[in-house]
Amino acid sequence: MRRGLRFVPLGLLLAVVLELAVFVGVGRALGFGAAVLLVFAASLLGLVLLRREGMRAWRGFRSATQAGQPPGRQVTDGLVGLVGALLLAVPGLVSGLVGLLLLVPPLRRLARSGVQRTAERRVSSMVAGDLFGPRTVRVRQGAPQPAPSPQPEQPVVVDGGRAIEGEIIEPGRN
Repeated sequence: MRRGLRFVPLGLLLAVVLELAVFVGVGRALGFGAAVLLVFAASLLGLVLLRREGMRAWRGFRSATQAGQPPGRQVTDGLVGLVGALLLAVPGLVSGLVGLLLLVPPLRRLARSGVQRTAERRVSSMVAGDLFGPRTVRVRQGAPQPAPSPQPEQPVVVDGGRAIEGEIIEPGRN
């Protein structure tokens, strides 16, 4: 993960250059006043949706926990919605378009499943089960695999095999 973090400044610089290029292109096509108005309207819509998506995510999380269900699906759906609204709130036409696309239900489900798969890979299976519930597993029918032959148990050697003096104390007796 750390290897990818060194490219964040370069990615942000490229995003700013792309935003400026698109803004200039839209400004030349529609006029700069209309481009500024479009960016302002998208940011205002993003701010309104940011509050709505935040409240929606919180309500979904609370209802899942109160019902005793794993909250992972509601959390990831809320996270995708919040990122979409945040990208829409950030001034810029490209980020606004990406944010708007993340709020469209089919694309939102697709992004949610991607976030869920990534989270399941990064946490233990027990935590993933607590967050997202039981996993569905695809099973293929194939040739049966031979059972491994039992290995004879080897004694545990402590301290190089030398005798250790001491006494055994049974639990419950002093």
